Amino acid sequence: MAFETTIDDPADPLVDDYRDLTAADRRPDRPGGRGLVIAEGVVVVRRLIDSPFPVRSVLGVPRRLADLADDLAPLDVPAFALDADTMATVVGFHLNRGVLAVADRAVQPAAAELARTAGTLAVLEGVNDHENLGSVFRNAAALGVDGVLLGPRCADPLYRRSVRVSMGHVLRVPFAELPGEWPASLDVLRAAGLRVAALTPAADAVPIGRAGLDGQRVALLLGAEGPGLTAEALAAADLRVRIPMASGVDSLNVATAAAVAFHAVATP
Repeated sequence: MAFETTIDDPADPLVDDYRDLTAADRRPDRPGGRGLVIAEGVVVVRRLIDSPFPVRSVLGVPRRLADLADDLAPLDVPAFALDADTMATVVGFHLNRGVLAVADRAVQPAAAELARTAGTLAVLEGVNDHENLGSVFRNAAALGVDGVLLGPRCADPLYRRSVRVSMGHVLRVPFAELPGEWPASLDVLRAAGLRVAALTPAADAVPIGRAGLDGQRVALLLGAEGPGLTAEALAAADLRVRIPMASGVDSLNVATAAAVAFHAVATP
């Protein structure tokens, strides 16, 4: 069961995993990155505890640790209790949510494995904004998407802001990087029997509701905010689909477009 330790000194090395979260980049591909998964708030910490990611510790004000008492009971990890001011000094900002947890990364499935069993997948190209990426994962969880595949130039789904914005659903929706050259790597999806449908605002694309995707196994290809999908990615898709919009509006935020597309083809 989790054992509680009171922290009075913000310089205590026991809480180094949580130190200076605004300044320290935790991504493993950046200098000094620790590659840790950081959950913020009671709801997201619960989802982390429930996930395959091995929890290292929890840190919070006593009231929030008490809220999590039943969730923490089965864990053999430290729970660091500290007051709000000490917590703010450790993490580098005042945390309204009052609790954080840290976990190591878990092994994700291979793209081919995800494609083999999925009914609906999201495939992302160049989605490099952490908040958009987190929103895509939250929408995927809500609307029955079976996984997310990451093409080139995508942000890290396990970065702290992505985890927070996803409300922890990035810890529950499986994801993988597509291997090999892009966009030839989309052949992994076709080999698994999925149709690749690229989202574009182009007027000559098929309205998604008329594309015959109902009941089909489909991979929805989405591009970055602003530029959208590259010409190469569009050319590599099996079909191009669009979301019909009112006159004078040419596109949606990528996470919003993803939600509309997921609702059109996925069954929660």
